[in-house]
Amino acid sequence: MQKGNINVQTENIFPIIKKFLYSDHEIFLRELVSNAVDATQKVKTLTSLGEITANTENLKVEVITDKENKKLIIRDNGIGMTAEEVEKYINQIAFSGAEEFVEKYKDTDQKNAIIGHFGLGFYSAFMVAERVDIITLSQKDGAKAVKWTCDGSPNYEMEEIEKSEKGTDIVLHVAEDSLEFLEDARIDGILNKYCKFLPVPIKFGTTERTEKEKDAEGKEVEGGKEEKIVEDKIINNPSPAWTKAPSDLEEGDYKSFYRELYPMTFDEPLFHIHLNVDFPFNLTGILYFPKLKNNFEMQKNKISLYSNQVFITDNVENIVPEFLTLLHGVIDSPDIPLNVSRSYLQEDGNVKKISSHITKKVADKLSSMFKTDRADFESKWEDIKIFIEFGMLTDEKFYEKALKFYLIKSVDGKFYTLDEYKAKIEGNQKDKDDKLVVLYASDEKEQHSFIAAAKNRDYDVAVMDSALTSHVVSKLEQKLENTSFARVDADTIDKLIQKDEEIPSKLSEDEQEGLKPVIEGSIEKEKFNVQFASMSEKDQPMIITQAEFMRRMKEQQMTGGGNMFGAIPEMYNLVVNSNHPLIVEIANESNGDKKKQLVDQVVDLAMLSQNMLKGEALSNFINRSVDLIK
Repeated sequence: MQKGNINVQTENIFPIIKKFLYSDHEIFLRELVSNAVDATQKVKTLTSLGEITANTENLKVEVITDKENKKLIIRDNGIGMTAEEVEKYINQIAFSGAEEFVEKYKDTDQKNAIIGHFGLGFYSAFMVAERVDIITLSQKDGAKAVKWTCDGSPNYEMEEIEKSEKGTDIVLHVAEDSLEFLEDARIDGILNKYCKFLPVPIKFGTTERTEKEKDAEGKEVEGGKEEKIVEDKIINNPSPAWTKAPSDLEEGDYKSFYRELYPMTFDEPLFHIHLNVDFPFNLTGILYFPKLKNNFEMQKNKISLYSNQVFITDNVENIVPEFLTLLHGVIDSPDIPLNVSRSYLQEDGNVKKISSHITKKVADKLSSMFKTDRADFESKWEDIKIFIEFGMLTDEKFYEKALKFYLIKSVDGKFYTLDEYKAKIEGNQKDKDDKLVVLYASDEKEQHSFIAAAKNRDYDVAVMDSALTSHVVSKLEQKLENTSFARVDADTIDKLIQKDEEIPSKLSEDEQEGLKPVIEGSIEKEKFNVQFASMSEKDQPMIITQAEFMRRMKEQQMTGGGNMFGAIPEMYNLVVNSNHPLIVEIANESNGDKKKQLVDQVVDLAMLSQNMLKGEALSNFINRSVDLIK
């Protein structure tokens, strides 16, 4: 038996600390199963190169729990190790067996099939085990089986043993504080999380013992125990859709894979994008567009990152632009560095290239859909516009591409590109300074009276009702020349689009000043500002507006666009139509009580039209209305 000390030097142990110190303990199983898969991939590679002769048809990895003996076994029928290789890859942990293997065969087509980091990943076992055994037999001709044992200290023992099956068993003697990792449900959950799409079958079983024993003649007698593995089931799909060529898949295959990824999701995805790149970086995957509507915060972190089919994380914000995190699906790339800092990822050259490529693919897909079947694209618009808007706001390259397929919907239900919509309204919606004014509504029902006032002047009103509208219109104003956006209830229609001609007021300035304090007595002065405006007689006697600039700042603050002014108070304008017959009549009313009653009624009507009349104020309005009718 060989005894010795593991070559653990400060510079050698550091990568292990860096990799595992802050990780969840469950990651040990991902590492050990990945190593086992790596061993099976090496068999395939060396066999194809003619360096060994091995049967590669039934390669597999088994994970076996033995509760009675507090053991967890990870078994593979892969390449195995000789005593010399155990010495090199386990005892001298400065080396990485898989990295050396990749370097040796870097010019062959199989290099991307290697997961890597055997030596380092193996030591993660000691996060949950008080002792670890390696029982291994190499596929090399004439190799002898060896058993390596270590209790987590720098000391180990290694000896030759008998073993009939080629490959490796990693036997974890689970520590008392980690017995959860012997529970079937716990192991099943980890395997489903990290190993669901590994490229060889992953079996999970439990060891049980029956009361059987054989005597000297080979007959069964009472007493004794015999081991067998029960509930041996394959838990993974070794050939997930993203590993196949798009030409080999049909629409039904993509939908089936979506349900495999998200079994608790009932909505079908709108469409998908298949990523398949092998130069200048390696990237595969499938991204799905879910039905977003306006609920974009709840949709994040649905993209899973894999490295050669090994699950790494579902937090990809450092790898793809933030707006792409609204998509669902899988990205698989061995070229993305793992377990490094956020700032390092953001500066990494490969990450930047991959991020740019995915952004381009998504933009190209949307552009192609728009050009190929515009009617179908328009039918999906309400479900995808929040994604497109988010992309336009946060990614300049995407913004430039999206301008060609970003749609504006008119209140008449028709869709227009930005250029088409500008051409539609420029004949009538330019103000006295020749600036084009885009009127929009965020709620057609709530803003019906304002929309009607705009239509009375033959203006068109767009429907812009997403959670990001205030940000989007600010962005468009910065980018589009001589164009502004105004919500239709931001002011009187004649002030939103000011023309050269002005409507004369039927009330003099003195009459307005005399009526103003009466109106102010019917409102909350800290919340409303009274203004008089020379409007059409057909417009409402009083309307409530909210200044575009202040309202937009408040909305941006609510959706993450904070400002330096702190919380913005809720402020409105009560605009009095100085040309409406009722306002003229109220101004001329000599009976003070009646004047007050009429003012209260008209103010409440304006409040009611904006759904702002509540509680006692609403009850008073109803009672007053009955009195006026009588």
